[in-house]
Amino acid sequence: MYKYTSPQISFEDFGQPLGMKMNPGNRWIKKAQYIPWEEIEEKYAKLFANEKGNVAKPLRLALGACIIQSEYGYSDEETVLQIQEGPYLQYFCGLKQYQDQSPFDPSLMVHFRKRLTPEILGEINELIIQKAQKSNSKSKSDDENKNGDDDNDDLSNRGTMILDATCAPSNIKYPTDTALLNEAREKSEALIDQLHQPGKGEKPRTYRRIARKKYKKFVRARKPSQKKIRQCIRQQLGYLGRNLRTIEKMLENKEPLPNRLARKLEILQIVYQQQKTMYETKTHKVENRIVSISCPYIRPIIRGKAKAPVEFGAKLDISVAEGYTRLETFSFDNYNEAKFLEQAIENYHQRTGRYPERVLADKIYRNRDNLRYCAKHHIRLSGPALGRPKKDSQPNKEQEYLDICQRVEVERKISLAKRKCGLGCLTTRLAQTTASAIALSIVVLNLRKIHRPFFQKLLFPFDFFSDIFSLRFFAFVQ
Repeated sequence: MYKYTSPQISFEDFGQPLGMKMNPGNRWIKKAQYIPWEEIEEKYAKLFANEKGNVAKPLRLALGACIIQSEYGYSDEETVLQIQEGPYLQYFCGLKQYQDQSPFDPSLMVHFRKRLTPEILGEINELIIQKAQKSNSKSKSDDENKNGDDDNDDLSNRGTMILDATCAPSNIKYPTDTALLNEAREKSEALIDQLHQPGKGEKPRTYRRIARKKYKKFVRARKPSQKKIRQCIRQQLGYLGRNLRTIEKMLENKEPLPNRLARKLEILQIVYQQQKTMYETKTHKVENRIVSISCPYIRPIIRGKAKAPVEFGAKLDISVAEGYTRLETFSFDNYNEAKFLEQAIENYHQRTGRYPERVLADKIYRNRDNLRYCAKHHIRLSGPALGRPKKDSQPNKEQEYLDICQRVEVERKISLAKRKCGLGCLTTRLAQTTASAIALSIVVLNLRKIHRPFFQKLLFPFDFFSDIFSLRFFAFVQ
């Protein structure tokens, strides 16, 4: 059950501690003004269809705690402690006055992330962007009205959309076949211990001491040969297969396992089948390969980067328009990002009522289908022409260089999201909460953009002078 909270209190009405004078220019007080809490609460309240039961925590407390956690990378317990100790954070989370008590139990953070789904966070992100654009575009709209734009010009293409793909790596141990099989064997042994009932027969043998001794002997080798690696894999496969067969016999003519244990057993069986297939075929590829037992939804994402050729996490596409970032699509499976270009452009058209004038993206987006689609809607897609260049063709090097310089903006957004907004190392364990953490990092990224200090705009005016600097540098190079 959910009950609407009272409207947002002003800073003057917040009950400050005795003897403390809070600064109204604090960043968390400013950020609270950028978020349309009442509009977001209407969407959040629809999640609670039941009118009975315990009253859920307010939207502002749930969303505020998640934003604080994503901003600093705190754990669930540390997030609650920071809110308890900081009056500015308590005002941001919607408390009426400062209190030296825990606002909620840390275990509720998991429920907050489950309720704030990527779809809801996408709507929240759009509401925050719309509020920021309305406050910043009043003077600009007045100037356009004075110029007297034609109706036909309103339907023409306008604006630039920058698109790129990246990977949000999860905090898991680097997967190897031997380590994965050893972990699966240990979990199968723990499952046998849990299923065995003392006093009802002898406990099945698992040979866990021998198996662990052989694995420890393998990991102590500095550079094991390929023969030693295959030998270790064969040994661990034998122990794991024996344990799985033992579990099947123990479950005969008994009640089915609880959902949590049944899911764990299913994952162990999939890991065994995948590793056995790769061992027999002498390959390192298998469909839907599991690289982490605790996070079985994670897949290896081949990026081809020098620092990390393969990353383990979710792959996502983000777009940048007018300095604001949006999450276009994401998946835990590796995919070709070129097939989502049309969807991103249609989302832009749905938001603004017009198509972009140009789209700045990597060469991988520039296939024949996307070029045909962009030509149909009079959109210029950056990049060189397909096929062998013509003899009489003279590429516009100045325009190509300008596109490359302006496309760096999306790279800056990705770097900032990974360093400061929690996208660089996700610590969530469930697929649902991991998806929410990715969408929440985009919301935090836009809040940082809106709350950009004034002096920073004066020192680093990239958005305003990027074209001028690019053209001057290009002329200098020429």
